[in-house]
Amino acid sequence: MTQVTPPQPAEPPVTTVVEMIRASAKIDPDKLAITCGDERLSWGQFDLRINRAANALIDLGIGKGDFVAILSPNSIAFAELFLGTLRAGACVTPLSTMAPPEALRKMIEDCGAKLLFLADQYRDLVAPFLDQLDLTCIALDFTADGTAAYDSLLAAASDTDPMVPIAWDDPFNLIYSSGTTGTPKGIVHTHWMRAVQTDRVEPNGFADNARTLLAIPLYSNTTIVSFLPTLIGGSTVHLMSKFDARKFLELVQAERITHTMLVPVQYKRIMDVPDFDSFDLSSMRFKLSTSAPLRADVKADVLARFPGKLIEYYGLTEGGGVTVLSADENPTKLHTVGVPAPGVDIRLIDADGAEVPKGSVGEICGRGPAMMAGYFGRPDLTADYIWRDPQGQMFFRSGDMGSFDDDGFLVLSDRKKDMIISGGLNIYANDLELVVLRDPDVTDVAVIGVPSDAWGETPLALVALRAGATRGAKEVLVAANAQLGKSHRLSAVEIRTELPRSSIGKILKRELRAPYWP
Repeated sequence: MTQVTPPQPAEPPVTTVVEMIRASAKIDPDKLAITCGDERLSWGQFDLRINRAANALIDLGIGKGDFVAILSPNSIAFAELFLGTLRAGACVTPLSTMAPPEALRKMIEDCGAKLLFLADQYRDLVAPFLDQLDLTCIALDFTADGTAAYDSLLAAASDTDPMVPIAWDDPFNLIYSSGTTGTPKGIVHTHWMRAVQTDRVEPNGFADNARTLLAIPLYSNTTIVSFLPTLIGGSTVHLMSKFDARKFLELVQAERITHTMLVPVQYKRIMDVPDFDSFDLSSMRFKLSTSAPLRADVKADVLARFPGKLIEYYGLTEGGGVTVLSADENPTKLHTVGVPAPGVDIRLIDADGAEVPKGSVGEICGRGPAMMAGYFGRPDLTADYIWRDPQGQMFFRSGDMGSFDDDGFLVLSDRKKDMIISGGLNIYANDLELVVLRDPDVTDVAVIGVPSDAWGETPLALVALRAGATRGAKEVLVAANAQLGKSHRLSAVEIRTELPRSSIGKILKRELRAPYWP
């Protein structure tokens, strides 16, 4: 099995995230710890509920090596269950609420989760397969015959910290890629990796009475990398169960929010609120962006009208290569994603695995202290993801293409893989193409990303139909989208007589994309 060996950080962590948050709770028990909607918990209250969640899991037979699945919107229950799972020594597995039923089933089967904590609004997603799996379903916010209620389990559990010992290489969380076909890849983060990431707590002000507003679901690594530092810093997390641009601004003003982490599409929607300039946003100190490139014009607008620092991160859920752009300090570099983070080494390689000359475009490979343990149960996929330099050091391949400018700032270019990033979510064109090709009238298809004001980019299917087909683009679109998860649906279908191919039969997607991109 491939052994992932990240480099040691300059200052290695000495305590786990579990211990760090446990310590934060004791500093000021009366201080506000977390809010969501009308619910508000002090640190003392939150800590006791985390203990109850941990003990409820232990009472259900959960322990080291077990996976606890959660399918829910953001809520205080989700947050305390996330942390309670860790305190019980188990691995938290937050599932994407945007995944279709078949993908969710494969995720649960893949990790062998014993428990699924389920929110009412997602019951329909698991209904097709729930009674076919060997797991216990627990209702977070509804009642149903034969289904245990989370609140009842919590009330019956002890509020004493179980003090389960945690090892550095114990799995912390399992995050699945959002595939629509095949088996999604499970990304394993250990307690060591998450502890290494706490180096951003102090520099980003999370320990300075931060009030962090998070509007991205807790199943996303994008949220987790701000959620955990805020709690480790003994500060306050404000969760939105569903993102709304105007509501976001209202909360920033009312709660005097200091920090946030958003994906680019959210920044665009916030800046487009008609009366944006009427809100008092003067409390904001740090605005973070990741998951997809934030367009230079949007960065400029944020810098001009939205107070506080703007920091963009480029990286992968798998870890390894991370770059940081402090946009306010580098106004001439808004077209880039910044420079490698401290302790991170980034190389650019060609198709043969050789490093490209300075200034040339190559596949981005990264190495740093925070790297996943591997893809769950798939050492073959983990091995495929690795590139080694001449000294044998291990780097993760990103599949993205880029180049460094003369000042060492990374400029992203075309993607090696046909991945589309829509609203901060990764969509693989091949997954969508396989679904479209199930249509008996379709003989050929290419899915490409095209510009979208709402989502950054969105998938478009270019389709060739069989001779004599009577159905058109609309019918093909409806049939395909009925089989795809909400986050993967096609925005449109266009009919072509044929698709351009190379001499070896490869569809020329660059040629197909050209008319849509300036």
